[in-house]
Amino acid sequence: MRAYLAVLVVAASFAGSAAPAAERLAGPVEAEVVRVIDGDSLVVRARIWLGQTVETHVRLAGIDTPELRGKCAEEREKAEAARAALIAFLGEGKVALSGIEADKFGGRVRARLASATHRDVAEAMIAGGHARAYDGGARAGWCRVAAVE
Repeated sequence: MRAYLAVLVVAASFAGSAAPAAERLAGPVEAEVVRVIDGDSLVVRARIWLGQTVETHVRLAGIDTPELRGKCAEEREKAEAARAALIAFLGEGKVALSGIEADKFGGRVRARLASATHRDVAEAMIAGGHARAYDGGARAGWCRVAAVE
């Protein structure tokens, strides 16, 4: 199990390399939140075997949130609110990852996340208005476009 997750994390660290469909760990994998990066990314310490853990970056599967370095003040404010909401949804920091895959950007994995209070944290983020559903296609902007007169 440890070797498999280690291979998965190493595979995710190579930018631009697509992982085969078989490179998926169903989970659940128990983990502890180390820190929240933004509304859809965090660092976890995953328990991969008795007495063995690995620390990795996780992108929440299925959602897109505003960027902290957004294009407008409105997006940056929404990004801070999304980050705060994710922290609140995670509660005490114990989580379970499932559907773990290599992310399209190197150095992290993409996964579903469950916390003590939310069966699917991504769904909670969408329901709370802090995220949009995202399937990997083109992302919509978070800044209002001024009306052209």
